[in-house]
Amino acid sequence: MPQHTAIIGGGLAGSEAARQLADRNERVTIFEMKPHRFSPAHTNPDLGELVCSNSFRSDDPLSAVGLLKEEMRSLDSLILEAADRTRIPAGKALAVDRERFAGIVSERLQEQRNVTIVRKEILGLDDPALTPFERVVFAAGPLAGESLTRSLQQQTGEDGLSFYDAIAPIVSADSIDQERVFWASRYDPESSDYLNCPLNKEEYERLRQALLHGKQARARDFESQTHFEGCLPVEVLAERGEMTLAFGPLKPVGLTDPRTGERPFAVVQLRAENKEKTMFNLVGFQTRLTHSAQKQIFRLIPGLENARFERLGSMHRNTFVHAPRVLTHDLELRKSPGVYLAGQITGVEGYVESAACGLWLGLYLAGKIQGLSLDLPPRDTALGGLLNHLQADTKNFQPMNVNFGLCPPLEVRAKKSRRKELYVHRARQAWQRWREEGRGNL
Repeated sequence: MPQHTAIIGGGLAGSEAARQLADRNERVTIFEMKPHRFSPAHTNPDLGELVCSNSFRSDDPLSAVGLLKEEMRSLDSLILEAADRTRIPAGKALAVDRERFAGIVSERLQEQRNVTIVRKEILGLDDPALTPFERVVFAAGPLAGESLTRSLQQQTGEDGLSFYDAIAPIVSADSIDQERVFWASRYDPESSDYLNCPLNKEEYERLRQALLHGKQARARDFESQTHFEGCLPVEVLAERGEMTLAFGPLKPVGLTDPRTGERPFAVVQLRAENKEKTMFNLVGFQTRLTHSAQKQIFRLIPGLENARFERLGSMHRNTFVHAPRVLTHDLELRKSPGVYLAGQITGVEGYVESAACGLWLGLYLAGKIQGLSLDLPPRDTALGGLLNHLQADTKNFQPMNVNFGLCPPLEVRAKKSRRKELYVHRARQAWQRWREEGRGNL
């Protein structure tokens, strides 16, 4: 009989790892604590729930994250299959109807004859439920229960590293004043996938001052407030300077207000949450403000004066390990052979990166079980560069989104406008060689 693998957590990484193993005739058991227990950020009992945003970011083939998706699709990614099937208009971004997305992920895994889903919370790596399994994949994510997180910390010998992640609010479409907003996408005049709330200078400054003085939810005393730079709360950005927001999430570049024929001073963009466009999230407005402060402050945004909030922003702790110190190159805990980590807990950041990490680990473990050697993808590729980040020991190891800076420098001089094209061309060649040599064709 094929050897059996336990996966703790049915999020993006766990679901992807399970699919890769099961497709190669390896039996997998996913332990998922929902619906018996939910983290502070989860509400949907399905697997593959998206909590921070419904966007998988850019689908531009010349972007690093677009390239990573291309590589994942070539390896039959479950997460991108579900994302492509539930896609909703969002310009160049791959945004999804999150309810339908989670439904498809759950459905696909339930259909797999080699996958068993057990609705049970695992309280530690020594949990008796894990005893029968030859290997365990910890894919519980950064919101794992406190008991399970303490168990991981004991196994790594680390005190643990953490940063805060914030969730943006969602408003009901029928509560938006359509007379004050307009449809358009930055840099894409042919698209109209975002609702835009234009602000003049006075409105911008009033909003910024409100953010600066808004009441914030207090963190628990033992949790230090270290934020991931790619997901800073909007009020933290407001503190960084008078124009930080206007050059960041509220930048008006590429947008013209049809009422005035001019570019606004600043713009708050709203992205559809579902195919029917009945709900919209405030792009870049992840926050740690109290719920009452959010209602008051975000209604200062033109068009949202009477907004009805379907979900308010919140803040939770994300935990990750110091991967270069505690994990081997194949994501196995150095101090606990047979225990592997996948997803955001390893130090990758983002939906796509977490899924990619799980996909790779599932593929690698299937090869290992079957006695096949599977080399890491070359560093020239998006996946190879991302996985290499988890091995590159630095003084201040931090979570990282995929980017071309994780790949080796180009060996030719080129204008900035052509550099992405050259990175992608080199990566595709390296990926093709890796596949042809049998290293990615398990």
